[in-house]
Amino acid sequence: MTRLFKTIAFLEGTSLLLLLFIAMPLKYIGNDPTAVKYVGMAHGVLFVVYILMAIMMKIEYSWSWKKFFVVCLASMVPFGTFYTDKKYFRASAV
Repeated sequence: MTRLFKTIAFLEGTSLLLLLFIAMPLKYIGNDPTAVKYVGMAHGVLFVVYILMAIMMKIEYSWSWKKFFVVCLASMVPFGTFYTDKKYFRASAV
């Protein structure tokens, strides 16, 4: 389950970066909302899956509330999921 969570976290973090740094500029500078439509939808789905998996991981691995909230908040900050991956998931199994 940890491997799947890490994969979802990577995809969610990547989709946030694509949305903020490629799709949004294309929409507001290039007047082309197409990228926001598709990247935004993918990001929304990945965000929901990420949060649901974080809840499942908290229950399964008895995460502290602090760790759970940091992991959840990281999904809202650019590069946040990459930070939590390095801090919480690289050194140990969970």
